[in-house]
Amino acid sequence: MKNSLIAFGTLLPLLGVVGCVSGPPAAGDGPRPFSPSPAAGIRPGSSPAAVPDAGVVRAGYSSGDPPAGDAEKLPPPRAAGGEGVVPDGTPAPAAEVTLAGLINLAVERNPRLAQVGWAVETARGRAVQAGLYPNPTLSVTGDELGDRTGPGGIWTAPYFQQEIITANKLGLSRAAALKEVDQATLRAVAERYRLFTDVRQNYFEVVTLQRRADTLRQLVGLAEQSVENANKLLKAKEGSELDVVQLEVDLERYRADLDATARSLPAAFRRLAASVGADALPYSRVAGDLELPLPDYDLDRVRAYVVGVHPELRSAQVGVERAQLALKRATVEPVPNVTLGTGYVRQNQNKSSDWVISASIPVPVWNRNQGNVRAANAQVGEAVSEVGRVQNDLVGRLATAFATYAAARQRAERYKAAILPKAEQTYRMSLKAYQGGQFEYLRVLQAQRAVADARLEYLRSLGEAWRAASDIAGLMLEDQWPAIPPPGK
Repeated sequence: MKNSLIAFGTLLPLLGVVGCVSGPPAAGDGPRPFSPSPAAGIRPGSSPAAVPDAGVVRAGYSSGDPPAGDAEKLPPPRAAGGEGVVPDGTPAPAAEVTLAGLINLAVERNPRLAQVGWAVETARGRAVQAGLYPNPTLSVTGDELGDRTGPGGIWTAPYFQQEIITANKLGLSRAAALKEVDQATLRAVAERYRLFTDVRQNYFEVVTLQRRADTLRQLVGLAEQSVENANKLLKAKEGSELDVVQLEVDLERYRADLDATARSLPAAFRRLAASVGADALPYSRVAGDLELPLPDYDLDRVRAYVVGVHPELRSAQVGVERAQLALKRATVEPVPNVTLGTGYVRQNQNKSSDWVISASIPVPVWNRNQGNVRAANAQVGEAVSEVGRVQNDLVGRLATAFATYAAARQRAERYKAAILPKAEQTYRMSLKAYQGGQFEYLRVLQAQRAVADARLEYLRSLGEAWRAASDIAGLMLEDQWPAIPPPGK
């Protein structure tokens, strides 16, 4: 009855089922770009970047949200096309969640972008304040009140006094403060792409777990069928107990892997929702395709591009300019400001009306601001060193991400081109040889297990490659990413 084991041949085509759950997001669904001020060091038309409008950012939680707990307490995935409402009143998505939709939601709702947006506004306010002229003072004084020759005394009213700022101190202070505005704007741009990286990496983690769970469900179904058929053969004395036990071991192993993956999915989705800034997002299936063409990156070219445009490095360079302006401001501080005053004087003793004028300047004898000049000099050196530190940090992050990406991509391509086809061919040959009486069935089981392990490892490598590519895309300030190939290609 060995021919009855042909039922095992259904394993191979099912093992090859790795189709994506839905199509990729449309290219036009990406985030809304904008161009920052030229003062920030980014030219119009370069990589788009935005400081979020804090007015549209919401906290993304409500007091009625269920507490984070064990995975089994979380609600089951919402079916595609289902309607729902987030506890804060926002309509739930009617279909599977896409990466482009998540990015758009993050731009609108994530409090990280709101925070850096307010930091830009704070810096702008300080820049306005730094260039404002000091207010004049108005005083009224009465002298010799109750004097017997004139009980009304001597009144100086009103008396105006104004400090005249010299040596362009206000201009230098405002210029330095405007550099801080530029730095805050660049920090907002950098935070935007850090957020994009977090969302993308969490997104691909969820997609990878979904694909792994789908594959494991297929394997569990096949293993259950194999155990059932092996038991039938054992009863018919056409098989061995060793084959049954080995199949049961594989079945339990697949079940354990599926259970662990299913329990990881809700937590991974919550991490994704939290990175978006909408932790109350209903738990639903995420649409995605791990087998999109992986991007081609040349390390040297990407490094040159990142060093040339990244806002963190540009912010450090602006910091040098700000420190130099602060040094100039500290250097001119000893130049005395002039204080001028004038007022009307009424002398009641002799019934006369007079005018008074005054002028005063501090004499820089002991305090010539030498301590602050020394500190400002040191801050210039610190700012110059910060440029090198930031550049080294960016290059190191890029190199780490590129190494992970290159290794994972190579491994995924090797599995797809060589290992998976050979594992499937080995399984087919083993099954045929067993049916012809040349092999023990244990050899067929080993080949079957090799196909399953290769498929799971292929998915793991693809997920790792996409997460590393997300890091590279963030360093390159990519908005519309990953690129969607035209239909039919």
